Amino acid sequence: MKIKAAVLYELGGRLEVEDIELADPKEGEVLVKVAAAGVCHSDISVIDGVIPFPLPAVLGHEGSGVIESVGPGVDHVQQGDHVIFSFIPACGQCFYCLRGMANLCEPALRLGGNLFDGTSRLTNGKGASLNHFSSTSCFAEYTVVPKQSAIKIDPDVPLDVVALIGCCVTTGAGAVFNTAKVPPGSSVAVFGCGGVGLSIVQGAAISGAQPIIALDLWQERLDLAMELGATHTINASTEDGTRVIRELTGGKGVDFAFEAIGNPDTFSQAYRSIHWGGTCVCVGVPAADAKLTFDSRLIMQERTIKGSLYGSSKPKVDFVNLVALYSAGKLKLDQMITGRFPLERINGALEDLRNGIGARSLIVFD
Repeated sequence: MKIKAAVLYELGGRLEVEDIELADPKEGEVLVKVAAAGVCHSDISVIDGVIPFPLPAVLGHEGSGVIESVGPGVDHVQQGDHVIFSFIPACGQCFYCLRGMANLCEPALRLGGNLFDGTSRLTNGKGASLNHFSSTSCFAEYTVVPKQSAIKIDPDVPLDVVALIGCCVTTGAGAVFNTAKVPPGSSVAVFGCGGVGLSIVQGAAISGAQPIIALDLWQERLDLAMELGATHTINASTEDGTRVIRELTGGKGVDFAFEAIGNPDTFSQAYRSIHWGGTCVCVGVPAADAKLTFDSRLIMQERTIKGSLYGSSKPKVDFVNLVALYSAGKLKLDQMITGRFPLERINGALEDLRNGIGARSLIVFD
């Protein structure tokens, strides 16, 4: 079928919105009509080469939609079901999946730009094959994804809003719930208040953390962080974040610091903001060759550094739970959406993200 999609042809380039061909789903795959796709910094990281990925590719990995049709061997969803995309389609059978670490599924993380059979369903107007970004490619009117990527949800929730659960909310809140397992009463600092950071703030609030200190360069995002559960904010463009955090915690530092930017310098600040025995959780994705540094006092002070990929999540379980939290009014997703764009304006949405405008933008489809 012919669809419109946003294609990246070269590093540093603009996304080209054009007509492409989408083949029918094969065994174990589903065809989804995309409802909405979140504009995420990971897409910019691919454009800039920070996250290596084969090109040309249809980007987009945070989204939701309605099942249009299913291929052979698919029985957990059917036409008309509402789904959120998981950009790590856990196979359920590998070393990590069998140990409950679906977010580290080896076959899924090694797909490159193909689906599980090693081929693509995407072709441009010149007949050239296009890569699937994170098995999802939801900057498109329709997409074919592995059945494991289509997580069925309650059809009564707004599809555009819960699209955020596909990446930023699961990555952020999951880092609190699953990776760090933050206990009630813990002190928390969040470095970076984009979509992921704001989701960390919300996860910390739901977990009963106190205080919750949010840091960012943009006052608009800090104001939103307060609305979503932060108790204190620090404008890092004018204040020394680590110093203020220590002042707010009696000179000790926080129990948990979350870095949600992917900047080695910010990681260092987050590490220095935890007290002895504290935990620093690295959520943001730095360049592949970046070096993160810490001093040898890590040992004598029993500090912990943890990485968190996709919020250490099990999407089949966590997506449903996060939707339930949204429906109960505990997870505030509507407030995180600060812009809606048609596919034709996707480059403008990406530029806003680069410039720190808003928290999370959506590409929406009729």
